[in-house]
Amino acid sequence: MSTNTIRALTCQEIVELVTDYVEGTMSPDLRASFEFHLSKCDGCTHYVEQMAATIRIAGTIERDQLPQQFRAGLIEAFKEFTP
Repeated sequence: MSTNTIRALTCQEIVELVTDYVEGTMSPDLRASFEFHLSKCDGCTHYVEQMAATIRIAGTIERDQLPQQFRAGLIEAFKEFTP
């Protein structure tokens, strides 16, 4: 018997939580709520599939494969990013 508690998640919450879902770092209760939302929302299901593919593909790119101008653009775009 499952002890998961399903709660309603909004599409915005799905967007905010997608990385945790794809990386498998969610609690079982939150994962159950996330997957329940996906079972009812084609838009979010498509978004999660796109993000999973992006993460998978991005993980295969080696730094030296990127043109210098592209790398410089990424550094510029994220220079003020702080986790």
